[in-house]
Amino acid sequence: MARYTDSVCKLCRREGQKLFLKGQRCYTDKCAINRRNYAPGQHGQGRHKTSEYGMQLRAKQATRRYYGVLESQFHNYYEMATKMQGKAGENMLSLLETRLDNVIYRLGWANSRAEARQLVVHGHFQVNGHRVDIPSYLVKPGDAISIQEKSRQSEKIKANLEDNASRPAPKWLEKNNENFSGKIIAKPTREEIDLPVDETLIVEFYSK
Repeated sequence: MARYTDSVCKLCRREGQKLFLKGQRCYTDKCAINRRNYAPGQHGQGRHKTSEYGMQLRAKQATRRYYGVLESQFHNYYEMATKMQGKAGENMLSLLETRLDNVIYRLGWANSRAEARQLVVHGHFQVNGHRVDIPSYLVKPGDAISIQEKSRQSEKIKANLEDNASRPAPKWLEKNNENFSGKIIAKPTREEIDLPVDETLIVEFYSK
């Protein structure tokens, strides 16, 4: 499967905002946005007038990179969102939030979505008692997420639980680190999704 292999810090600099792609590093002074808050490349510090299309493109790219999905996947989420009741943009963000890799990150069991994706692929988690190793698996309200019994002794997972113990889970999630479990208690609303992007720009981008 194709994946991005270049420096992820360049993605944050290109979008001009923190996408939190490197976990704990993003909260320190080592974050690329803090050190070089301009786009990468030889013209990165030049002045640019952003067109309407450019704003729509940047909103789409920032959201896609935030969740770590490829273009074809992202477009598929948009198509799914347009067939659901409600606003297409909000529906799309809700779908992205309920990806299993994102849920693992939100529960604090991984320091970044990329790390969560890797842990899922390696089969460390269960959904409703069944092992799931598909990062794009969509969970729904009522689903129970848990860490595999043998994975609970993993030094990496134990370190993640300790490092992120104080990180609150969003209101649509319930976590119990003592029992190595979590639960989807509701569908995430737009107010509960901390993504500083105007999703209507993404809808306008794909509506052309």
